[in-house]
Amino acid sequence: MLSSILLAVVASTIVTAHTVITYPGWRGDNLIENTTFPYGMQWTYPCGGMPLTTNRSYWPTTGGAVAFQPGWFQGHQTAFLYINLGFGTDGPDNGPKNLSFPMIAPFQLLGPSKGPYPGTVCLPQVPLPANMSFNAGDNATIQVVEIAQHGAALFSCSDITFAEPGDERIAKVNGSNCYNSTDLGFAEIYTVTTQEMDSAANVSTSSASGLWNHSPATWSWLGYFPIFMCALGFLL
Repeated sequence: MLSSILLAVVASTIVTAHTVITYPGWRGDNLIENTTFPYGMQWTYPCGGMPLTTNRSYWPTTGGAVAFQPGWFQGHQTAFLYINLGFGTDGPDNGPKNLSFPMIAPFQLLGPSKGPYPGTVCLPQVPLPANMSFNAGDNATIQVVEIAQHGAALFSCSDITFAEPGDERIAKVNGSNCYNSTDLGFAEIYTVTTQEMDSAANVSTSSASGLWNHSPATWSWLGYFPIFMCALGFLL
């Protein structure tokens, strides 16, 4: 009996140890470990091993909300988050060939622990990539990339069809599907030059490791800037 309970707990931990997009609709459930993906699917570029499906969500031509649960993977007390866009159907998974068009500046997540946690991140107004525009009916894919403290990346995608703002087919954004958990913090990502180009090779790892070793309190002065800016745009 005890062994059965332990197996159930371990299986539950494995299954939930990934990133989940909650808005707009997820491409598909890739919380899977099998003989093809013995370490899980979400490590696989570009969309976590999940090929293009017919599960498309309508999304505004002016940009819109993106929400996801980032803590379903062990070791994500701190992580870097990227949100990219791609379009077309000539990619390796029959989705976009190029998903390297950033929609927002990357930011750092400050989670409550290194263990899995159920917190949710909401960006209520994610803009389109710079100098890009789309018409109603165009298809695209939103890619959420989470880079863990140990450097590995998780990939998840949401396939969308653009629609004019106010279109009834666009799912309403509210406090039940797009909210920021109180136990999550955020920080800007910045660089510090430790060696100029053409200088003698003398690479130090202390500065880089220090960025990861800071506690959430150390980053608190940076506040919730990325989320605040998105929320401000949503309110305006």
